[in-house]
Amino acid sequence: MATRWRVAVVGGGITGLAAALRLRDRAPEGTEITVYEQSGALGGKLRTGELAGGPVEFGAESFLMRDPVGGESAAVTLVRRLGLADRIVHPTVGQAALAVDGGLRPIPGGTLVGVPGDLAKVAAVARPTPAADHDGGRPLLGPGEDVSVGALVRARFGDEVVDRLVDPMLGGVYAGRADDLSLATTMPALARAARVEHTLLGAVRAAQAATPRAPGEPVFGTLAGGLGTLVDAAATAGEATVRRNAAVRELTPVGPGWRLTVGPTRDPEHVDVDAVVLAVPARPAARLLAGPAAEVAAQIGELDYASVALVTLALPEPALPALSGFLVPGTEGLLIKASTFFTTKWGHLRRSDGLALVRASVGRYRDEAQLQRPDQDLAATVHREMSAVLDTPLPAPVDGHVQRWGGALPQYTPGHLDRVAAARAALRATRPTLALAGAGYDGVGIPVCVRSGETAAEEIITALEGSGR
Repeated sequence: MATRWRVAVVGGGITGLAAALRLRDRAPEGTEITVYEQSGALGGKLRTGELAGGPVEFGAESFLMRDPVGGESAAVTLVRRLGLADRIVHPTVGQAALAVDGGLRPIPGGTLVGVPGDLAKVAAVARPTPAADHDGGRPLLGPGEDVSVGALVRARFGDEVVDRLVDPMLGGVYAGRADDLSLATTMPALARAARVEHTLLGAVRAAQAATPRAPGEPVFGTLAGGLGTLVDAAATAGEATVRRNAAVRELTPVGPGWRLTVGPTRDPEHVDVDAVVLAVPARPAARLLAGPAAEVAAQIGELDYASVALVTLALPEPALPALSGFLVPGTEGLLIKASTFFTTKWGHLRRSDGLALVRASVGRYRDEAQLQRPDQDLAATVHREMSAVLDTPLPAPVDGHVQRWGGALPQYTPGHLDRVAAARAALRATRPTLALAGAGYDGVGIPVCVRSGETAAEEIITALEGSGR
């Protein structure tokens, strides 16, 4: 007679919550699902707070509306599943700028994460070298080949396109550098096209054509009331037992299942389960797997992370341009790498009292020393640099907040997808009742993390069904 399944989800970010919800929806009735979160808060990098009496995001601010391969994104599907679709709102101002040469210039249209599909459109910001993008009679990349984004674009369009366009675009998302980041992981559509097309211009255009967007179709969305509502709804709908401040310190195989060691060293708790979804960053996952799956631990433990700080200021009636924000190339020598004008970009956040909420992201990969500054120093530097970029003195803030995210953003080097695939294959062959999920493996962004958690849950269901449990 089959026994009731017991499944542990280690990690209470949006990945783990999505996994728990999928398990509840698809696993047999009576399945015991427990989410273990080492901190006191669920949601991971989704954190809605309050500043100057109003809501503001201290982490991720939005999600993609569409999946890159077509249809609505996994985040939108989750929002609908949770009955929150009527709360979806879209940016009212979409144009952003680049801070170059001491001023702001609109980000050119027709690019794919900064890589141009029309060289004439980027000439006002960067000078491409079109002659280098010649047809060599074969695809840019071989089957399964992966390179850094910077290596490919520099060779084809020159340094300025990378330094002034691609690097700030990738830096805004990953806090990393184009010369380090995997093309296949960060720009999969372009990587697929590059294995067919003979020029980079042709590859960009092919990638853009493969995912057409209707005129006026919104790219991004968020939830009125904040993304914290998504976290709360997912945690409630999953009907899992949620344990906060419950660090899982050890995973030990027990037959086909697992024993979790939870809590402080002096007073540990041991919990036996049939399966585990491991939805924590790669390095803590590697530490937990060092004993039961050393080969997998070595593969995923190679992944490095960047740390960032988000500085949000409430400014009384500032003179802000009609932009959603701006990106800053690393060559400009500023601490800020990106800025968002919240109350300009998001109409539902506009306030009757004239206060504007602006946020700046600081911290680039391998430049974490800058983040050692005290909060007050970071906030003052952001205020000064924003005033310089906008060429107008901004009023003194009436309120502010510094949110530090240590080790927040994975740095995917070339070959990342192959390493993850090998790690997962090894687990399926030897420890099929454990599945890896999260941004460290599949990419950043709410939709990717949601899909990663749901896929891991499906793998666990398949493994337990196959075992006859």
